[in-house]
Amino acid sequence: MRKNEDRMGAEFNQDPPIEQVVNTQDEQPKQQLSFVVPTEIIDLPSRGLVYPEGHPLHGKDTIEIRYMTAKDEDTLTNQSLLKKGLALEKVLQDVIMDKSIRTDNLLLGDKNAIVIAARKSAYGADYETKVTCPSCGKIQQHNFDLHNQDIKNPLLDEELNNLGIERTENNTFVFTLPILKIPVEIRLLTGKDEMFISQKTREAQQAKKDLDSVIVMQLRLMIKSINNISDPNVIAEACTLLPAKDSKAIREVYKEVNPNVELVHNFECKSCSYEARMEVPFTADFFWPK
Repeated sequence: MRKNEDRMGAEFNQDPPIEQVVNTQDEQPKQQLSFVVPTEIIDLPSRGLVYPEGHPLHGKDTIEIRYMTAKDEDTLTNQSLLKKGLALEKVLQDVIMDKSIRTDNLLLGDKNAIVIAARKSAYGADYETKVTCPSCGKIQQHNFDLHNQDIKNPLLDEELNNLGIERTENNTFVFTLPILKIPVEIRLLTGKDEMFISQKTREAQQAKKDLDSVIVMQLRLMIKSINNISDPNVIAEACTLLPAKDSKAIREVYKEVNPNVELVHNFECKSCSYEARMEVPFTADFFWPK
């Protein structure tokens, strides 16, 4: 009987063992969701003209970034990164396609262009946030269109000369202070400088200490030399003693020479009908629209 069973087993197509079925299923190709996150090319306000040789953006007028993802949204809510003021920096660094470019070495105007473009690709150009009327102090909702922006490119040498400003070979800018009548040399601020100011502000708030004037901190970072003296200690002392008109002149010249994205919209108060041109405020709503 055993021999007959063996013979019948060899002749008939029996079901394979369970182990063989499992292995066969495992060997089948798995379906995967595969797609490429869209990217876009952004015009740089600096046109790459202000970066030194060797910088990855030297001579380049555009930069490629990818669209924000759900992972980037998680980064924006990471409590550890938020406490350190690094959440947005991390997202910006991640969306830049060329990893040789660092956000701390970006000019602030170029960095602002990336921030605005990333926000538009993620949530659209409509930006609704609360604003305070400069006239009556009424807080109200206002809608801004982020498409409505002006790119301020670097001034030509002829334009600078007409303003009494000289561009150096190091892409710094020299002009004469109106009150002290001495030359001052200023440079453009970068993402690193912005992080420094933010860090000092957080440290003062955490220690519940008075914060040194933000204007003084900005001046110390802007000024490369004053009266041909580049000693940081001399510059630091000078920044606290500058006549207000000279301090204002430095900030006004900086605004003239700084390539940037300008977001200025018409504002009309719903309470007092006050009308003015208003800079678009970057509040928490900017990356978390309702």
